[in-house]
Amino acid sequence: MRSSTIKSSSSAFVLLLITCVLGATRALAQEANLNSISSVNVRGGTVEIVGTKKPNFTTFTLTDPPRLVIDISEAVFSGVKEDITVGNGTITAIRTASYGSDESAIARVLIGYEREVDTDIQARGNSLVVSVAGGTAAQAAAPTGPAPTADAAPAATGTDARQAGAAAQEAQEEQKRQAAAAAQAARDAQEERKRQEAAAAQAAQQEQADAEEQRQAEARAAAERKAQEERTAQAAAKQRQQDEARAAADARRESEAQAAESKRRQAAEDRARRESEAQAAAEDRRRQQEEAREARAARVAQAETPRREPARQEGPPSVSSRRKTMTLVGFKQERGASRVFVRTNEPVRYSVTPAGDRLVVLELENTLIAEENNTRAMDTSFFNTAVASVDANPGPSRTVRVSIRLKQQVPYETRQEGNELSIEFQRPASR
Repeated sequence: MRSSTIKSSSSAFVLLLITCVLGATRALAQEANLNSISSVNVRGGTVEIVGTKKPNFTTFTLTDPPRLVIDISEAVFSGVKEDITVGNGTITAIRTASYGSDESAIARVLIGYEREVDTDIQARGNSLVVSVAGGTAAQAAAPTGPAPTADAAPAATGTDARQAGAAAQEAQEEQKRQAAAAAQAARDAQEERKRQEAAAAQAAQQEQADAEEQRQAEARAAAERKAQEERTAQAAAKQRQQDEARAAADARRESEAQAAESKRRQAAEDRARRESEAQAAAEDRRRQQEEAREARAARVAQAETPRREPARQEGPPSVSSRRKTMTLVGFKQERGASRVFVRTNEPVRYSVTPAGDRLVVLELENTLIAEENNTRAMDTSFFNTAVASVDANPGPSRTVRVSIRLKQQVPYETRQEGNELSIEFQRPASR
């Protein structure tokens, strides 16, 4: 009976101490996007903690008296009591407390036990189940009963008075011994109470020491996190500086490369301009020489063949002085005629000259050929046409000469419409 009384006093004192420690740190956390703990249920040696999300938790144990502490991160309590008295022989009580706010919110559940136990902690969906192995500790009860009393002395006879007096004396001595035993039991109980109170005080000191150690550990962890964050921030700042320096160097190199490329292009353009001017001068000389040769050849041809048709200068009365470009030379069969046509980027001055019985030359002034493919000769001899072939090539004095060779001499007509110049040859008479 004395052991049960002392144990109850110790448990009540420890529970009161735990309530004071945990109750001072309770705080309400914002519940948006947090795990809301709605209930803490006890069934025998099993505790079920029910929330709205899968729990993310850590645990540690304390002794004297035995306790299990569960910290659920990013969680708050909703409608759960701070103190839950159990006393089912295995679990003494349950205490709850909240720390921090927002993403740093922690919901703490402290489970007190009657004795040291093994626990099994499992997360099942949104619940955390803490199971305890073993049953309730048996409590030894000291047998109690009334103190023995002295049996009544046999009645003394008138003839045995001495024996009656001796029995009475022995009864008095027995009563004294029982009184002395009761006093010793009272002193022993007082000493036991003192020892229990000392043990409870030591347990409280140990609890405070454990709490202080926990606080120091948390402070060290917080300092380490802060130092790590500072190191990370410094590394990030250093990396940013390096990236900015590399970007500036890249931009500087790009600018220098662009300047060098611009200079190179300018030099190439200057060189091309000089070469173009030199080529133009050479072409002018060649043109003058070619014109002189053609003039001599024309005079000789006129002298030899006085019936030859003279050259015809045609085209719009006025055209721009820009250099023109021949973009296409083609051949097309039409009803009753065959058409040779050329296209330029703008109207040009031209001349059509018969150069013999079966050769007609179309010359485009101040013109160049845009693509090399347009210099390929076209063989039209297999068509039912008077045209045998068409061949375009650069001519003298910045001209383009289109030579049209005929199968037989036939009349032809020249026409210019916009940027297209065409010569239509009549189809030869069938033999």
